Amino acid sequence: MDAHEAFVALEREIGLLLRRSRAISTRLARELHPDLDGAAYGLLALLQDAGPLRASDLVARLGLDKSTVSRQISSLVELGLVDRAADPDDGRAQVLSPSREGAARLSRIRDARRARWEDDLAGWGTDDVATLAGLLGRLNRLSEARDTDVVEEPADR
Repeated sequence: MDAHEAFVALEREIGLLLRRSRAISTRLARELHPDLDGAAYGLLALLQDAGPLRASDLVARLGLDKSTVSRQISSLVELGLVDRAADPDDGRAQVLSPSREGAARLSRIRDARRARWEDDLAGWGTDDVATLAGLLGRLNRLSEARDTDVVEEPADR
């Protein structure tokens, strides 16, 4: 396989992964709460992993529109899955974190999801799973860095 074919295959496989991921996120969000939008699952998971965060941090990390993140946050707060608190570094701002209920529900779903991955990849060696996780981590960090650069560039460029 030459370099061009490798990138064509990469684009195809990542596209498939993203489509499946969106479908899974929608299902997981409904398991979390029947009224929850699919995209909000990822937002809650990010808050659990990296929070507490400001809404602007979520916008930058997820590469989503500010109004979309605001709508998802409002929904999560209304459903009792996310708490807002004054930012300790800037009392005018708010930070978001999973509520006790949100964290508990998310933990149950993540445990079940991890068990499914373990079943699906039972034939894989631990080194292969670790390699895949490491490579996906590198790809995610690259994407986060690129998205941050795009967000921080002046609008008149």
